[in-house]
Amino acid sequence: MKALIKVGYACNENCTFCHTADIRHLDDTSERIDWKIDRAKRLGASMVVLSGGEPTMRPELSRWARRIAGHGLDFGLVTNGLMLSYRNVVDELVGECRLRYVYMSLHGGAPKVHGSVVRADTFHKAMQAIENLHGRIPDLTINCVITTANVKHLLGLVDRLLPFEDLCIKFSMTQPKGAANRAFDVIVPEVAACAARVNEAIAYGLAKRSERGPRFAHDGLPFCLLPGYEHLYDDLKTHRYATMIEADEDDFVPVDDVAKIQPEEVCGDCALRGACPGLYRGYHEIHGAGALRPVTDRPRANSYNFVPERDLARPPGAPCPIRADGTSPYDRGRTLLLRLKDRMRLFRTETRDFSDEELLATKESAGQIYLDVSTKLAPDDFAKDLRKLRPAAECEACPERPRCTGAWEPVPADVFTRDDRDVMAILANLSGRVLDLGCGEGPYLEALARRAAEGHITYVGVDPDPQRLAVLASRHPFAQFVEGRAEELGEALGTFDHVLALRSVNHLEDPARAFGAAIARLRPGGTLLLVDNVAFGLVRSRAHAARAEAAPGNRFEHFRNDDAARTARRLEDKPLRLLERRDIGRETSNQWMLRYERTGEMPS
Repeated sequence: MKALIKVGYACNENCTFCHTADIRHLDDTSERIDWKIDRAKRLGASMVVLSGGEPTMRPELSRWARRIAGHGLDFGLVTNGLMLSYRNVVDELVGECRLRYVYMSLHGGAPKVHGSVVRADTFHKAMQAIENLHGRIPDLTINCVITTANVKHLLGLVDRLLPFEDLCIKFSMTQPKGAANRAFDVIVPEVAACAARVNEAIAYGLAKRSERGPRFAHDGLPFCLLPGYEHLYDDLKTHRYATMIEADEDDFVPVDDVAKIQPEEVCGDCALRGACPGLYRGYHEIHGAGALRPVTDRPRANSYNFVPERDLARPPGAPCPIRADGTSPYDRGRTLLLRLKDRMRLFRTETRDFSDEELLATKESAGQIYLDVSTKLAPDDFAKDLRKLRPAAECEACPERPRCTGAWEPVPADVFTRDDRDVMAILANLSGRVLDLGCGEGPYLEALARRAAEGHITYVGVDPDPQRLAVLASRHPFAQFVEGRAEELGEALGTFDHVLALRSVNHLEDPARAFGAAIARLRPGGTLLLVDNVAFGLVRSRAHAARAEAAPGNRFEHFRNDDAARTARRLEDKPLRLLERRDIGRETSNQWMLRYERTGEMPS
């Protein structure tokens, strides 16, 4: 885990896009940086990275590096590399101060291009720094911020860096902040054009590089504009930064994505939205989201893992160590504390399958966090395998709770069986013809079999998976099973008294078409029952999580993680009357329910 400390904002270059152009005069004191280094150690960091401005300008650099190494921590730098062009500086930092990580700027493959961005004659020093560092540290990234001045010259940068096999060449879209925001129209390129140039540069580099490297990465560009290169996304979180502190801040705060936006009207159903940066908010305010091309035909995750990071001692009766030491460093969406007998265990999720906004909503708003008490790669009996977690009573009453990740404890009740009773009660009273969409896993077929055996229902199940249907047919001879997609229900099926989608709603590739087809098969007065689950987090051991994530059968099957409210919005223009609704919440399982009656004809 990395902790990022910004020592100040003075710099020996003058980049056209400089984020801190308005505060270049502001530097932190040497004593405060000492305290911040010590604080990072207490917070469990394994590496402290100094940034700025330009941190290597500070005369205290060597002393700070030695202080970090003295704590047993690795040392890193975010830098323009000019001071690292001096071999003796690199020798000292690598040999004596545990320099293991450098994130360095280079904005062109020729002096003129690089100079047009940094407005200084520093290209040759930057190249000397790369030569001094290459092969001597395990993690070297060369970052090119793309502006209108260099967007057409990315291939030249690739050519210049191809001989350096043990580094990463990264292309980053300009963030409209500071100087880049003031001169937005002059500096910030159009996002689609920028993405096209990055696509070209990465493809060119991958074709020309050796088997060893270099590697390639990108940041600040929507995934939908970089097809095939989504896995090359690279940001602070992929670099395992957990916390950071600005020069004028008094304590660390989580690394966040608040400068970026995924517009709901465009990105809401996109399968790539988890790690995707979307657009910079400043860019979206000017240009909107017209360049985005959401991807809706791929599945996405519906769960993620929290794994243990460290323990905090808390003897019985002792005050909360987090409240005493400060709550701000902990990411409320990505961390939680589990109450144990004499300590609290800090868990963290590093998932990129969900956005920070989704993670926070899952944990804090929906309360859908569970302790996995099984040893299974994937829990398949939630009532037995999972224990719901909730914030401890003392946390709910704490004035710091809105700012704190909170300590969590198991709920004694079986929330899954309790919440499923509503569904079972409805199924126990069905009569007539029943159409079950996405029946492949057959979660409720035993209950429906009883109704069929008593002569109350005639059952038809539809699913696109022939192998699953064959298994179900061998177990349930009462039923008729039809291979097909819910989006393509034919008239030959006839009409039905009830249409069910039981834990299959979020498996529908095109819910609008599927709902339309389902309602067309439903007689007026018939009912539509929709049941499904929202995303949830699992608290697991590190070994358990690693086994589960590496398992060959670990594949995504959900196209979205809609809740009752979002599903209801999809049905607002349909001839339906709501009969019953069960939303998820902090006291419920992750299962929701909607039940409708068909009232009239479908709109043409």
